[in-house]
Amino acid sequence: MLPEFLKNQILLGDVKDWLPEFPDSSVDLIITSPPYADSRAAAYGGVCPEKYVEWFLPISAELKRIIKPTGSFVLNIKERIENGQRHTYVIELILEMKKQGWLWTEEYIWHKKNCFPGKWPNRFRDAWERCLHFTVSKKFEMNQDSVMVPMGNWRHSRLKALSATDQARDNSRLQSGFGKRVANWVGREKAYPTNVLNMPTECGNKGHSATFPVELPTWFIKLFTSEDEVVLDPFVGSGTTAIAAKNLSRQFVGIDLNEEYVRLAKNRLELPEELTVPVPKGPLV
Repeated sequence: MLPEFLKNQILLGDVKDWLPEFPDSSVDLIITSPPYADSRAAAYGGVCPEKYVEWFLPISAELKRIIKPTGSFVLNIKERIENGQRHTYVIELILEMKKQGWLWTEEYIWHKKNCFPGKWPNRFRDAWERCLHFTVSKKFEMNQDSVMVPMGNWRHSRLKALSATDQARDNSRLQSGFGKRVANWVGREKAYPTNVLNMPTECGNKGHSATFPVELPTWFIKLFTSEDEVVLDPFVGSGTTAIAAKNLSRQFVGIDLNEEYVRLAKNRLELPEELTVPVPKGPLV
């Protein structure tokens, strides 16, 4: 059970100082976008790519302690470019988190429809980011019906007159094991989405250098939690995850070490401006 003094709060301080305040199995969903290696160094000091896994593992170990057995951890992250190539710290982090006992359950791709234009000699525009889904159990809360999408008008003509093939399972001619039965779509208004999320980047929030759209945490909060459950963003920035949680009647907790961002998040959430700092228990090592 999450203590009352942590509920619906934006907390100022290092995540390594705050996480020991959380009881075991007290959070339903963790969704966050931590500083990418050496990115936002002016605000967060930066972590070099070679040290990123070492820096993050004590945090992920503590997150594993506080997440419920039915909970999920969604990590929005992307490898940076170093010396003309993608660094491997994200892949290394996934492997090390698996050793901690996390299950790398799924990977969602956030397709940024309005990514920044530009020209590079050896690559194209960076239009996607990873949303890595980790759990501690194979059986976790997942409300798939909450994120269904409209079928589209194509179904009116395509499903009007079904052939014999449409009414039976049509197996792949490539013997891949895949098949489809078109008749399954009859009468449906909605379908389950893919694991590619097409959402533009945030343009309205000018107070933070790397804000994701409120639609992104909203989608995961609807999928992996129910009303009044607890959503934690340990690198909350300007508060977008907390706003999404509040809008969906979830409890929220955000942590950030940048005082300016904490004040911005509190203002966006209409919270009292007083800053809450942790009772020192010693940082995670």
